[in-house]
Amino acid sequence: MTELIYEQPLNEKTRSYLRLEYLEQQLQMNLTQDHQERCFLPLFSLCELAERCDYRGEVLKDLNKQILLLSNWKNLPHIDKQQVDKYLSLLSNARADLQMSERPGKPLKQNRFLMALRQRFNMPGACCNFDLPQLHYWLAKPWDTRRQEYSQWLDTFRVLLTPISLLLELTRLTTEYTDAVAKAGFYQGTSNQALSLIRVQLDSNQGCYPTISGHKNRYAIHFVQFDQQKHSDRTIEFKLATCI
Repeated sequence: MTELIYEQPLNEKTRSYLRLEYLEQQLQMNLTQDHQERCFLPLFSLCELAERCDYRGEVLKDLNKQILLLSNWKNLPHIDKQQVDKYLSLLSNARADLQMSERPGKPLKQNRFLMALRQRFNMPGACCNFDLPQLHYWLAKPWDTRRQEYSQWLDTFRVLLTPISLLLELTRLTTEYTDAVAKAGFYQGTSNQALSLIRVQLDSNQGCYPTISGHKNRYAIHFVQFDQQKHSDRTIEFKLATCI
């Protein structure tokens, strides 16, 4: 039995944060295993997102909001003050680093090797040695050397990715999973609080996956049979978390 977790953001900010988190996970995988030229795909995607949007202002605003919220929680009874202090320290350090940094990823624009690759990387078959001889030279370097260079490139984004990971972690901690049942493959719910993220935990042996839609106060979940690629008419048991 494999429990899979599906997540659906209910606002554009959370959607952007999840995309950045996903790219960070791909980048981290490239530090643990040699994926050859495929390692550049998430790196260039991250460069594209960082250039398209300046996330710093929104992230700093969210950090300030979370720091204020946790500071107020410290005065409440039955609160794990040690855990609150831990997150307050992490959030404060992340905020300080982001405030003092230049725009994430900016140093990479000065890297002539990376910019040459990026210009051609989306072309079909562009990694041939006659198109990008510099790439084949780089791939011939020892894995430890390439991993060190790749880590340095990733470091230029850490001031942004670290606080986003913290913010998403806290979002997921706002609620716990509860048992739910979708009759005829359909489930819908409402919330008096503005939601930012829907999480569905589902046993892969059920042979289906959820498609989730909605906005901050209402959401719907349709379950689709994978083999037939059509809406399921079965009763589906799953776990649900609605995060604020």
